[in-house]
Amino acid sequence: MSTEKQLSLFDLPNNNDSSVSTPDSTSDFSLIPTDAKIPIPSGTYQTMEEIKVHCNQCQRCELGKNRTNAVIGRGNPEAEIMIIGEAPGQSEDEQGLPFVGKSGQLLDKILQSVELSSDRHIYISNAIRCRPPENRTPTLKEIEACKPYLLEQIRLVNPKIILLTGATAVKALTGDKRGITKIRGQWIEWEGRLCMPIFHPAYLLRNPSKEPGKPKWLMWQDIQAVKQKLEELLNN
Repeated sequence: MSTEKQLSLFDLPNNNDSSVSTPDSTSDFSLIPTDAKIPIPSGTYQTMEEIKVHCNQCQRCELGKNRTNAVIGRGNPEAEIMIIGEAPGQSEDEQGLPFVGKSGQLLDKILQSVELSSDRHIYISNAIRCRPPENRTPTLKEIEACKPYLLEQIRLVNPKIILLTGATAVKALTGDKRGITKIRGQWIEWEGRLCMPIFHPAYLLRNPSKEPGKPKWLMWQDIQAVKQKLEELLNN
């Protein structure tokens, strides 16, 4: 496959750890969706389905009042790579799945360009699970209310690599406030895991040039580095 064609396509606790809390031992389990002040200890959820049930009941922030569906994730729940976006948009809210609009289509093509499958190698989620009005950037309060769900998803998937699409996703997980152009393509460590900030596919749609140094060209460099790192990890 030519480079031009490829460009155009575009330690957390173990589940078996007896010291980890479970829903049966968490007295406030049924109250979790009602108030952001109710903690979600690591190990609270045993499956993504349990998270989905709670998120579709959730009122930990104001976004729950207007959602159609909470958006939990798609892909392989045992994937080597987890991709975290910013927030659901209209299509995602309607379908209850992340990255299903034009951005998602481009993301899938980018992954396919290095022979990564969103069904096999990837699990995709967002920093928050409900759509903000008019697709605005989620507030810090909304991110913090929803973050425990995300941390539980990461624990369940247990990925070798986490890709953070855009500055909001980076800030939501790691607290790093730097702009995405300054940190994209760099490997960073978070909680013992390898993470790489990358451009959000929506940004690439707004910047379609494939010339060297442009966002799409840079994304091609980044996704190749991700594939290479994954192969190194799998072979060790």
